[in-house]
Amino acid sequence: MEILNIFIEAFKGNLNWTIDSILFNVPWYTNYFWGLIAISLIVWGLEIAFPWRKNQRIFRKDFWLDAFYMFFNFFVFSIFIAGFYKLSEYLLSSWGIKINSLSFVNLNELPLWAELIIFFIALDFVQWFTHVLLHKVPVLWKFHQVHHSVKEMGFAAHLRYHWMENIFYKPLKTLVVMLIGGFEPEQAYIVHFVAISIGHLNHANIKLTYGPLKYILNNPVMHLYHHAYTLPKGRFGVNFGISLSIWDYLFKTNYIAEENGNLKLGYPGDEKMPKDFIGQSLHGFK
Repeated sequence: MEILNIFIEAFKGNLNWTIDSILFNVPWYTNYFWGLIAISLIVWGLEIAFPWRKNQRIFRKDFWLDAFYMFFNFFVFSIFIAGFYKLSEYLLSSWGIKINSLSFVNLNELPLWAELIIFFIALDFVQWFTHVLLHKVPVLWKFHQVHHSVKEMGFAAHLRYHWMENIFYKPLKTLVVMLIGGFEPEQAYIVHFVAISIGHLNHANIKLTYGPLKYILNNPVMHLYHHAYTLPKGRFGVNFGISLSIWDYLFKTNYIAEENGNLKLGYPGDEKMPKDFIGQSLHGFK
């Protein structure tokens, strides 16, 4: 009964939080629901005003499917999976493992801006490493193929991914939190919105490189080559950066050949990928 109550309370808590967000019953700066919509509209507007690939339609191929993925992965799935994470915390606690048991640095003593930067960098590196594994490990690549089945890039493609990727990323994020003091900064919503903005831009139909900052920040030109159908010989993938490109330059996984934007996207065999959400959700288990 105690475990059942953990699931019920976690489900209700996340559901109520989502409803409160929709109804503007949470502070605007922590409203992830409307924040996602605002960022999406801004980046979509930039795509319309400054399109890189001029022949790409405003409502590109799979636009509405990708838009559905955005809300499913960020809100619907999170509501249903919340109980498993709460159960994990409960089991760790029952085994005497506290959230700060593994911490090797205390961020409380640092200025807020330093806390946020360290949190952002640590989280991004773990995501980069996980992203490499999604390409390198065959069983993980089967799930990640959903994201790479995108044939025309646009902002909403950012959050088109198999729900199993939530299962892979969330525990590693929790590990980062445990290692850097056992907490997320109270202002972690800043990191969240920055990451969403960069991710949207990386998948948008816009030509941005950020000049010299391209060696630090991921960008649409660099990320387009990550989705290229044809990879450089001997590579299992390139440009794995999520928000930061610096990891790719440090670990020699960077690659940009040209910048005309007219690349064939996808991967060999992507014609077998189901075209609907249900079919794609089951993909990877076959």
